[in-house]
Amino acid sequence: MGTGRLGLLLDQFDTTRERAQVRLTGLGDEEYLWEPVPGSWSIRRRKEATTPRAYGPGDWVIDKGAPDIPAGEYAEVSRQAAAGMTVAKIADDWSVSVERVEQILGRTGPPEPDRTAVTTIAWRLGHLHSQFAGGWEWTFGERRRDPRQMVDFTPSAALALDRFWADVDCWRDSVAGVTDEQLDTVGFSQYPYGSDPDDPFVDVLWGTNLEFIHHMAEIALLRDLWQARGSSRA
Repeated sequence: MGTGRLGLLLDQFDTTRERAQVRLTGLGDEEYLWEPVPGSWSIRRRKEATTPRAYGPGDWVIDKGAPDIPAGEYAEVSRQAAAGMTVAKIADDWSVSVERVEQILGRTGPPEPDRTAVTTIAWRLGHLHSQFAGGWEWTFGERRRDPRQMVDFTPSAALALDRFWADVDCWRDSVAGVTDEQLDTVGFSQYPYGSDPDDPFVDVLWGTNLEFIHHMAEIALLRDLWQARGSSRA
């Protein structure tokens, strides 16, 4: 295991990548697009998209609904407020209204029930792919292209994985060359959808690892549910 901040973060990332690649072995198209419940968020042909903010550059787009903050992220909202972010900045960060942030922070009554959508493996993988591709562009690239227009979504699981791992490895290779000074630089990443421009890069790396881990865990669970579908209790 590496020592120092970057070494530890890279080791964590590499371990996650290794386990995730093994866990995704054998993923087929039907499983990749399987909807655990009707209306799950997924990737769809542009003309068939039903969510109001679905995005992508090609014929296939990834679902994105009206902006909200999932209940699982309320603690992150509280952390942002405790760290000094204004309510207006938090609202802009999450693309929600100031009133919604006030509600989640408990300043205007209890928050509404979580409306997080159930998703397919295709959605989880596509969401992660957009973040890695956009994260590289806005940290090590030209800082020009919209992250939501960088991934050509596909109904082919094999093709999606090939493209995904290529961008993951590109991110990892660039991160490996970051200096201690760059780790502490606020705004070293200018990724436009989130708080990256206001955070030291070491915090961005920590958050990227966490995102990678939790989405891959969700994909692993979806694979288990796929295998168990239609089974009944003995």
